[in-house]
Amino acid sequence: MVSDYERQRDLNKKRNEELLLQLGLEKPFFEPKEQLRKKQVKEKESKKEQTKKRKLDDDDFENDDDDQEEEDEEEKPRPRKALKEDNAENSSLRRSSRNRGKKMDYQREKKISSPFPKFVDTKETENSNVSGGGKMNRTQNPKTYGSIPGVEVGTWWATREGCSADAIHAPWVGGIAVGPHGAYSVALSGGYDDDVDVGYAFTYTGSGGRDLKGTKNAPKNLRTAPQSSDQTFDNNFNKALKRSSETRKPVRVVRGFKLQSKYGPSEGYRYDGLYYIEKAWIEPGLNAGRYKVCKYAFKRLPGQPPLPVRNTEEDEDGGSADGEAEDDPDHEVQGQSEAASEAVEDEES
Repeated sequence: MVSDYERQRDLNKKRNEELLLQLGLEKPFFEPKEQLRKKQVKEKESKKEQTKKRKLDDDDFENDDDDQEEEDEEEKPRPRKALKEDNAENSSLRRSSRNRGKKMDYQREKKISSPFPKFVDTKETENSNVSGGGKMNRTQNPKTYGSIPGVEVGTWWATREGCSADAIHAPWVGGIAVGPHGAYSVALSGGYDDDVDVGYAFTYTGSGGRDLKGTKNAPKNLRTAPQSSDQTFDNNFNKALKRSSETRKPVRVVRGFKLQSKYGPSEGYRYDGLYYIEKAWIEPGLNAGRYKVCKYAFKRLPGQPPLPVRNTEEDEDGGSADGEAEDDPDHEVQGQSEAASEAVEDEES
């Protein structure tokens, strides 16, 4: 039996799909499959294997020293008294009985190449595999409308940190990068059940309407708190997106692996180019209280490379079962206060 929630969700999705088709999409006849990347396989050795390997290496060094020592002794016999002096000088060092009296070279090192394979892709950058920690070395300003020089459409990153380092989408967590004349960029990951993504256009739900103080039973559960009030365009994130629809400033769009769409990457995050926000409106949401949400319709600018589709058979609909956004920081931490958000963005920039 179909529930009221499911019925309303399907109606909303159908209405959103019709809206996107009315925008006049320019989809290519052939949609390429995404390029699957080789996973970095870390060959973990057990402590026993590591000890065994270390012992073998040490034996090699010891055998080399034994051979060299034998040759030296044949050329010139060493007095027994000299051995005692050497031992006295290096008495602070711990040595095994078999090495007693031998001159060891502890500065000697054996270089071993890394066993980890490196991703190979023409649309990756030096920041594609950046992950956490350290100061970011940006060469471009993320507070820029439009494309970023040197970063091609289709560029992929393993983490949001790499995407931020290349100035495509500055926030490491938030889904909307706010600017004075509209949003600089948005990141799609997770989302709401009635949002629709057809690649070259998509609907997007705004931010806010949740109690950021949490509840008595879950005071820190901020992202997944149920919606308890209406979203409005007074919210700075929502205001920025609405402003973009008025100024027609292009918005950079990044899709993440959590996106329930065939246009989302199987892993990591991908830059999918520039979009205009064609429409901004408010409607009742799929939450239990039917609180209102801000909605936006994005349309991709023409003349950009075609979007790849997932190389796996996955359900495009998916989503959470209660109408709220999924437990996904990429979308829902947008609801943090303006001061906190701007502080984070300024620090990253």
